[in-house]
Amino acid sequence: MSASVGSTYARAFADVVVNARLDAAQAVAELKAVSTMIHESSELGRVWENPGIPAPQKRALLDAIAGQASISRPVRNLMAVLIDHRRTQYLDSVVKQLEKDLNDRMGFAEADVSSARELGASEKQALEAQVAKMTGRKVKANYAQDASLLGGAVVRVGSTIYDGSVKGRLAKIREAMSS
Repeated sequence: MSASVGSTYARAFADVVVNARLDAAQAVAELKAVSTMIHESSELGRVWENPGIPAPQKRALLDAIAGQASISRPVRNLMAVLIDHRRTQYLDSVVKQLEKDLNDRMGFAEADVSSARELGASEKQALEAQVAKMTGRKVKANYAQDASLLGGAVVRVGSTIYDGSVKGRLAKIREAMSS
């Protein structure tokens, strides 16, 4: 259920972000900051989910947090809707789906890159340009290190995997030799 609930709110908020021409990265960052606050303070989450606490009190708490943390009005309003409907437990799902929806709407492909070693800025730029050429979309890359690759990199874009690692090449050679 959380995926469908999350996607419903995410799609609606993505419409707000696009139609109001908001800074998508900033809106996502603000939502992640609120999510972090909820994870760090279980009391906050319990207050917002508690049906015994009147909605105006919950929103007053939200407004105090929004003022303190410089949360924009649209993000504050989304949080108010989640609080009013006792859906704050779905915030992480909303954020994840929102990022995906906004990337799709803005023509970005999200790429997870694992490399055997830390890549330099020029290597990252070249890799992202190559992935952009293969996918036909602008690339937002997340980088991680995996020493087991021995060398090279593995790139995952959606369900497609581009394996340029030494480990992958060795596996292909082993497969060719055994058949």
